[in-house]
Amino acid sequence: MFFSPCVLPIVPFYLSYMAGASMSEISAEGELEPGVRRRAFLASIMFSLGIITVFVLLGAAAYGLSQTFRSMQTEFRLFAAAVVLIMGLHFLGVLRIGFLNRVFQMDAGDTKNMSVLGAYVVGFAFAAGWTPCVGGVLTAVVFTASTESTALEGLFLLLVFGVAMTAPFVVASLFIGPFLKFVSRFRKHLPKVEKAMGLLMILFAVLIATDSINYIAQWMLETFPAFQNI
Repeated sequence: MFFSPCVLPIVPFYLSYMAGASMSEISAEGELEPGVRRRAFLASIMFSLGIITVFVLLGAAAYGLSQTFRSMQTEFRLFAAAVVLIMGLHFLGVLRIGFLNRVFQMDAGDTKNMSVLGAYVVGFAFAAGWTPCVGGVLTAVVFTASTESTALEGLFLLLVFGVAMTAPFVVASLFIGPFLKFVSRFRKHLPKVEKAMGLLMILFAVLIATDSINYIAQWMLETFPAFQNI
């Protein structure tokens, strides 16, 4: 998800925002002062925690909803499959849904004096506004979490997704110069990533609709016994 057209192109600007430096100041590798690098690192951690909080709250809401309408699990599953399928077609370019291409932004003023709490709030607001753009993948993860046997297991899945999704933000804050060079080279591959995401989401929609996810999980455990230790 991090390397998708929804996320990767805007990462340099958010790194600049978190560091409280202009793009011209962070474009040259090694020119940032240690204090600016430290601020970017700490802010990226809090920014990521803000995003993870939104994901976990969505997971909790979905789990609660699925338990409330437990007698309608089949309808709930088919609805989730339909949403993921539509999102997959959007990423493939078969359908174009306008609101999925929008990213809500906020102006927090001068970021040079941004507090740790401020970075957390920005991450929370960013995730809330950015959710439509990553809606397909997030829907698939939230649905999977909502079908877990306990709320704790479901929330743990969302936590893992959130950590994996935001960890590159933190790593990028430590290597801002090299990361910007990587983004400039990787940008030409974004359409391919978008198409690959679309295909995977359509496949996952089929798995949800046919209730085959558990069978695949069981096959993986039988084929790769080491997974049972994770």
